[in-house]
Amino acid sequence: MLTRDRVAVKRIAVIGGGIIGLATAYKLLLKNPSLHVELFEKESGPGQHQSGRNSGVLHCGLYYQPGSLKARLAVEGIREMTQFCRDHEIPHDICGKVVVATSEQQVATLHELAARGKANGLTGLKFLTQAELRAREPHVRALEALLVPEEGIVDYKTVMHKLVDLICDRGGQVFFSSPVTTIRQTHAGEVIVDTQQGEHVFDLIINCTGLHTDRTYRSFTGKQSPLKIVPFRGEYLTLKPEYSELVNHLIYPVPDVKYPFLGVHFTRMITAEREVGPNAVLALKREGYANTDISIADAFESLTYVGFINFLKANFRFAIGEFASSLSQRAFIAKAQSLIPEVESSMFVRGTAGVRAQAMSPQGKLLMDFNIQREINQIHVLNAPSPGATASLAIAEFAVKDKF
Repeated sequence: MLTRDRVAVKRIAVIGGGIIGLATAYKLLLKNPSLHVELFEKESGPGQHQSGRNSGVLHCGLYYQPGSLKARLAVEGIREMTQFCRDHEIPHDICGKVVVATSEQQVATLHELAARGKANGLTGLKFLTQAELRAREPHVRALEALLVPEEGIVDYKTVMHKLVDLICDRGGQVFFSSPVTTIRQTHAGEVIVDTQQGEHVFDLIINCTGLHTDRTYRSFTGKQSPLKIVPFRGEYLTLKPEYSELVNHLIYPVPDVKYPFLGVHFTRMITAEREVGPNAVLALKREGYANTDISIADAFESLTYVGFINFLKANFRFAIGEFASSLSQRAFIAKAQSLIPEVESSMFVRGTAGVRAQAMSPQGKLLMDFNIQREINQIHVLNAPSPGATASLAIAEFAVKDKF
């Protein structure tokens, strides 16, 4: 049985049916099958936003600051997610990736990343010789390349559908097309969750609403959120099948460590498709997957947020470069050519797009670490950007760890 300040917790609501919400409901029932767990998702199926629109990569924790929550949960998370996929026969492949340095400055950063990875507990990291790089990715050109053998690819949509099945098998309930309209606290310490289907009473609610966590935190607690979500859209191109031999596994550039975005990279999908991307441009709608998707309210909120204004002042060149890659395929391809010089626009078709919930401080700092806030009878997963999908089972474990 769970406890909340010495009060027994039997009825739990999870708000949000992305991969972290589903993992949380699953972990609760796995730990204590007697719990009454209900999950509410506003869309008609699981993971229709961030969780179902990423590139399907299993990240193992190379980039993240040693000692951070993200670094710890990324390493724990990939191992747990990989085992979950093995146990449930979910398509995945621990194919490894190479991180490629194309300038002397990037070479220095790459060695720093390798040190970070070792500090975070990664195994098998190896700097490849030119011959080894050609054998693995013959079309890549680099001064140095680091092999990260623990990374891989997976079908996260299949993971989420399996989680739904497991939740229901263990007596939990999953309600799709069920947006939460309000929550109300009672004097008895209960939480009443109102949906279009009626009201439900719980002892504890867990907020896993992704792109909307700052808003739901404010709505649920009556307090100002400690962070602001600014949505960034990431766009991809897909290699035509006849050019698939250009990419064998995962090929990443050395990222600028000032930003949480990993740069335009090549991914072999679990479907065998090859895609390149993403860029990172301000989305004018929190669930806006095209330049034409605009919400006046969302755009106004982001553009007038003092944190975004400060970010733009400090990173104007970066922002313009990313915006140009959204408007011009030539600019987008130029980023890809730094890794594989022979790629051309004619080799690609327009691919998918996703929106990243990027937490930002009023000072314009991009908040990179995971952030989980606990109230008396509420838990809020406020910030869980990439590698949130990979680390979802570990994030879920951490979010409820003091409740067991």
